[in-house]
Amino acid sequence: MGNRLRYTFIFNPAADKGRAAKRESWLRRKVSALHGASLLKTSYPGHAGELALRASTGCDCLIACGGDGTVHEVVNAVAGHAVSVGVLPIGSANDFAKILGSNESSEDDFTSCLSGSSRRVDLGSVLFNEGDHRLFVNSLGVGFTGRIAGAVKRMTWLKGELSYVHALFSVLIGYTPLKMHITITAPDFVLELHEPVFAFSVSNGSVEGGRFRIAPEADPADGLLDVCILKSISKLSFLRYVVKYLRGSQSKDPKVISCKASAVEVAMEDPDVMHMDGEVFDVLPGNIRISVVSRGLVVVSGSQING
Repeated sequence: MGNRLRYTFIFNPAADKGRAAKRESWLRRKVSALHGASLLKTSYPGHAGELALRASTGCDCLIACGGDGTVHEVVNAVAGHAVSVGVLPIGSANDFAKILGSNESSEDDFTSCLSGSSRRVDLGSVLFNEGDHRLFVNSLGVGFTGRIAGAVKRMTWLKGELSYVHALFSVLIGYTPLKMHITITAPDFVLELHEPVFAFSVSNGSVEGGRFRIAPEADPADGLLDVCILKSISKLSFLRYVVKYLRGSQSKDPKVISCKASAVEVAMEDPDVMHMDGEVFDVLPGNIRISVVSRGLVVVSGSQING
C-alpha cells in the first residue's frame, strides 16, 4: 500500500446513542482539508455496510467513524475485498479501536487513521439460525453478555462504559445459567462441555464493554480466537468475578475455562441472546458454529497489534 491513499470516511451520527452527531462539523472540516478524501453519512441501521460496499471499489481505505457497531457493519460488507479499514472511534465503548491504538476521536487519532501502518488481523466467522453468517472483529457473547449488550442498546440515559456496568447488574438480577453443549477445537486438543454456563465469550480482541478484560491474552493476529467460559456460579459470587474480569485475572480461577481455539460449536436447549461486537441478535435458537478467519482483514492501525 503506497503512502498516498484515497480515503472514504463513513460517519455514523447515531453512534454513542446519537452523541456522535456533535462531531460532524469537526469531522467535515478535517476531511475537507484532505486531498482525495470523501465523507459519507449513514441514515439508518445497516447503511454503513451499504456505503462501505459501494465505496470499496473506488478507494484504498475505509475509515469507520463510529463505535464497534459501525466497524462491524463496515467489515461485514468489505472483508475479502481489496480495501483496508481504519477506525475513528466515536462510539460508546470503542473496543476494537483500543486494539488499534485509539481511544477517542482526537486530533492524534485522526492523524493515525491516515499514517498508521497496514496490517492483517484475524476475524471471527459465525454460522447461526441454520444459514445466517456474520463476521466479528472483536468479540462474541451468548447468554449473559448477549443480554448485557441488549440492555445497553435499550439504555438512553447513560453513555460509554457506565452503561455497560449498569446493564451488567440489571441483567444479573434475573439471570439463570444456560444449559449448553460446547465443543472447543484447540490447536492440540478437543474439549467438550455439557453443563449450565454462566457466561460464554469468544474474543479476537482483549477488551469488551470498555474495560472488561475478557481475553487478556488475545492477539488478533495469531490465527486463533480466545474462549472464556464461566461455569455455573451463584449470582452473589459473580460479584467477585466482575473484579477478576476488570483485572483480566479470571483465567486462574477453577470455575473459568480459558483457552485459544480455531473453532467452537455451541448447542443450546433454549433460545437466547447473542451479541457480535455489541450488535444484538435476539432469540437465537439451536446451534452456533464459530471459526477463525486467519488474517482476514487489512487494518490501518497504531502499534498495539502484534503479527
